[in-house]
Amino acid sequence: MNINLLEERKNSVMCNARDDARHIECGKNSAAGSVSQRACVYCGARVVLNPITDAYHIVHGPIGCSAYTWDIRGSLSSGSEVYRNSFSTDLREKDIIFGGEKKLAAAIDEIAETYSPKVIFVYSTCVVGIIGDDIDAVCKSAEERTGVRVIPVRSTGFAGNKASGYRAACDAIMDLIGDAERPEKPSGINFLGDFNLAGEMWIVKSYLTQIGITINTAITGDSSYESLKRAPGAELNIVQCAGSMHYLARLMEEKFGIPFISVSFCGVEDTSASLRTIAKLVGDSETIAKTEAFITEKAEEAERLIAPYRKRLSGKHAAIYVGGGFKAISLIKQFNDLGIKTVVVGTQTGREEEYETIKSLTDEGTIILDDSNPFELEAFIKEKKADILVGGVKERPLAYKLGVAFLDHNHERKHPLGGFVGALNFAEEADLSLLSPVWRHVKKDRGETDEKLCQLEC
Repeated sequence: MNINLLEERKNSVMCNARDDARHIECGKNSAAGSVSQRACVYCGARVVLNPITDAYHIVHGPIGCSAYTWDIRGSLSSGSEVYRNSFSTDLREKDIIFGGEKKLAAAIDEIAETYSPKVIFVYSTCVVGIIGDDIDAVCKSAEERTGVRVIPVRSTGFAGNKASGYRAACDAIMDLIGDAERPEKPSGINFLGDFNLAGEMWIVKSYLTQIGITINTAITGDSSYESLKRAPGAELNIVQCAGSMHYLARLMEEKFGIPFISVSFCGVEDTSASLRTIAKLVGDSETIAKTEAFITEKAEEAERLIAPYRKRLSGKHAAIYVGGGFKAISLIKQFNDLGIKTVVVGTQTGREEEYETIKSLTDEGTIILDDSNPFELEAFIKEKKADILVGGVKERPLAYKLGVAFLDHNHERKHPLGGFVGALNFAEEADLSLLSPVWRHVKKDRGETDEKLCQLEC
């Protein structure tokens, strides 16, 4: 991509408060061989279903597809660790020519006989779509033969993007829970769109327990076959990752009549607002009173601990590039609370309404990107003089290359960023990264200066 093309791209994606800001086109399919940052359909399905702790996952395709997504979420489990294994039919040239259905059937039979699983998910991949293997028929036959739930995940590539994979995973979950009966008196809530990356689901569950609200199941962090079967009995679905779970929430509303709301437990502001909303919808007056007292206590404690970081970090500039729009919105709010201005923000799977919210939270001139690539990110980070980049594993080398601080918000991280404790962890990590002495030396080598950084460290 040359500079002229970059300028053209910038003109088409940069959003600000002006009325003539151009429209961002979201949800476009990723083109094979393009510079898109979006992952494939199969990857999207796998990251949603992988945290089901006692599920077995068979990837029907070449071995590379299975290796690419092995333990991809890094989710924590309070029970089984089966989901950390990865099984593949390892399709070879002969299978591509003559078909891989027999090989898939044999793989299902082997797992059923060896492990006696409760549920097996079978994923289609790009090559399976090309050769035309009928995984639906193979799974149906295997289920009748073995007595094990065998669920096809229609995640064939070349037919969408990562968000398409999310929908394929949601369809598979509905296949799993669709035959469950809804009780006459529903109770508790389902937590959709949290994957318990570093124990966040446990943190939120603890908060809700303290105010008197029960989680039936999380979908899918630290969930199990049995807990997912209880999902139709909930009186409310709360959805954190809208990109991956709004579709499932709508399906459950249509089939079971369960209403849903969007929530976020990233940052003090969003955590407090989400707890209040949940308490008002499913709790009584005592629950609401408990919630207010709990929020007051936790928010005051968080404010006391975060205040010193705000004093040191105020005035810095941040760039954000993450997967979902809800995450970007929460990050902007957290940076605002720390006095850090967001100057570049982008997502891979953000929705149009999320970009509108992002636009309302940022200043005029902020660059807002959908499905950017490293070349663009580098150019815009330099142009806007960002001091810190928040991203995932692909963005870390870019930050270090530019001599910019980095904050890990990827799905392999091991430190929780959810709830009140997560807000403090976020501030601590931003402080450690931004004010590390290494940047003073990097800037010195480049002939740059940063008076505020020098004052804080010298």
